[in-house]
Amino acid sequence: MTAEGRLRNPLVADLLYAPFMHTDRGIAWWPRRRSRALDIGLAVSVAVFDGVATGFSAENFFLPGPAVGAISFLLGLCLVVRRRFPVSVATLCLVLGAVAGAGMLSYLIAFYTLGAYAVSRRVVLITSGVALVAFVAQPAPALEPDEPFWIAVVVGIVLVMPSVLLGLYMGARKQLIASLQERAARLEREQHLLAEGARAEERTRIAREMHDVVANRVSVMVVQAGAVRAIAKRDPERAAEAAAVIGDMGRQALDELRQVIGVLRLGEAAAPLPAPGLGDIRGLVGQSHAAGLDVTLTVKGDERPLPAAVAGTAYRVVQEALTNVHKHAGAVSARVDLDHLPDAIEVRVENDAPSIRPDHGLPSGGNGLVGLRERVTALGGVFEASAGTEGGYAVRARVPLPAGPAMASPEA
Repeated sequence: MTAEGRLRNPLVADLLYAPFMHTDRGIAWWPRRRSRALDIGLAVSVAVFDGVATGFSAENFFLPGPAVGAISFLLGLCLVVRRRFPVSVATLCLVLGAVAGAGMLSYLIAFYTLGAYAVSRRVVLITSGVALVAFVAQPAPALEPDEPFWIAVVVGIVLVMPSVLLGLYMGARKQLIASLQERAARLEREQHLLAEGARAEERTRIAREMHDVVANRVSVMVVQAGAVRAIAKRDPERAAEAAAVIGDMGRQALDELRQVIGVLRLGEAAAPLPAPGLGDIRGLVGQSHAAGLDVTLTVKGDERPLPAAVAGTAYRVVQEALTNVHKHAGAVSARVDLDHLPDAIEVRVENDAPSIRPDHGLPSGGNGLVGLRERVTALGGVFEASAGTEGGYAVRARVPLPAGPAMASPEA
């Protein structure tokens, strides 16, 4: 197996990279153990160095050399917990350093850790100020007792401030990196959620378009095919007309299906789907009438070009409503009212109660009306579907017109 193949193997990748990855419970075990090993190694090294150095140069210290060396050794070992208890370790080094003159290297590392890991900046400043005052008040064994005061102040600042300032800088840098990592992770999660939402919306849109293209026209074609079979022997001429209608609807369904598939394949490079207009709504009514449905179209108000989205929604409302009449009511009377208002367009499709339920075996999943509601409400409109006034069924939609200038749909 090649190196690229090993990286693509999920099991091998988990074994190689799992110790270094973040988990839901925090950082994985390897970074934690690495930090612990670093702290232990540093504590032992500093303990040995301070213990040996102060043990052999204790002529000016307050305590005997072996005692100062032992204290320095213990202070070095305390650095194991410096990240967890930065204030306590720094305070301990401050007290023992001022009283016994022990653990200079531990002292510097403890105050660096104080600046890097202490939660409160106020505690850092107070502890550093106390350390500076303690050194100036009792500079031995670092300075001779007769040294000038300003030298003690300068040496105290040089010993305390650089380590504290370096720790503050590293702590701020670590917080900044953690903040950037958290922000990047949050942006990645948000981008993932947005992508999932976009994919879900696109799936819904594609399902709606496929339902409009396939389910509606094919349902009417099935109804027409049943009518052709019923009248083929006793009325051949009418059967031929119905067959012609089936052929026209089949060609239209193929054209629309080809356009939808083109959009799926080419994406934004595909030609935009032609927006239906009032003439296409008249064509729907004519096809339903030719299919045996007694349907009338009434247009009120001043006819004018409609925005593409509004015209498409009105067309789909009429198409779905008439399809449902074919499927559930059969050859009944139906009315399509199209009202052009100054700020909206209203569509109402209502049919009479059927005397006999059609027996064509067409399935009905209820997705058509759901898709219509989604279309209308997406444009800020109102959609209603309920029982009609005469025992039939009524579908009503009010779609507002956009306030600004919009691209109008061509009228056939």
